[in-house]
Amino acid sequence: MKEITRRKFIATATLATGFALAVQPISAGVITTDAKGLIAGAVKIPVKDGEIPAYRAVPATGENFPIVLVLQEIFGVHEHIQDVTRRFAQLGYLAIAPELFVRQGDVSKLSNINDIRPIVAKVPDAQVLSDLDATVDWAVKSAKGNADKLAVTGFCWGGRITWLYAAHNPKVKAGVAWYGRLVGDATELQPKYPVDIASTLKVPVLGLYGGKDTGIPLDTVEQMRDRLKSSSSKSEIIVYPDAPHAFFADYRPSYREKEAKEGWQRLLAWFKQHGV
Repeated sequence: MKEITRRKFIATATLATGFALAVQPISAGVITTDAKGLIAGAVKIPVKDGEIPAYRAVPATGENFPIVLVLQEIFGVHEHIQDVTRRFAQLGYLAIAPELFVRQGDVSKLSNINDIRPIVAKVPDAQVLSDLDATVDWAVKSAKGNADKLAVTGFCWGGRITWLYAAHNPKVKAGVAWYGRLVGDATELQPKYPVDIASTLKVPVLGLYGGKDTGIPLDTVEQMRDRLKSSSSKSEIIVYPDAPHAFFADYRPSYREKEAKEGWQRLLAWFKQHGV
């Protein structure tokens, strides 16, 4: 891509339509949630260097909605993530999924995951946390969100960020991290991993992990559990022994209906337990 200013790039960026190319073909049993009774679609979030696109879903009537930040997988804010926001909105939440890779590139148009990884690797954690702060501000000021009822959930790449954002923003009431990486080598762009913030974490986060996840070794899950014991957060980690990575992703072969449905119910109960 020809070098252009970040401001110009993010000002012209738009949300993905449909599923990311890298996840084709889509499973026949994919879950589709309609937007009946909702206001759902693309919005623009003002951030430090311009605007970023996001997908927002909220009940069409009412106000003072509890807020759920929905954090994307490596594939961006494509149809699956948009559907998840509608699932939350149908339950009475203001759910919003900001496009957090937009300055680095449009991953939805790439057909090979090996082309996506280098783009995602360039995304600084500091940028992501700042964008999420801006998203919360927008939700409160422009979308009838309740600042006192804020939750965050994320999948894979977004699962890691869920832990980090819960440590970053003390206003978060609860988080649920789906199979987010817990341990890694610190870099300038990604200086910390969840295991590094676990002992000082104050926000309760529920981690949902697969026992057959080949990318997240169980010993790192146990390491995280051990670190969490010394925190005041009352965070928990559940491991589904037979589940692979991305067991919630109903559009992919990795989907496991039993574990996905149970995880979703655990998420909803966790949010309610912590006042969201």
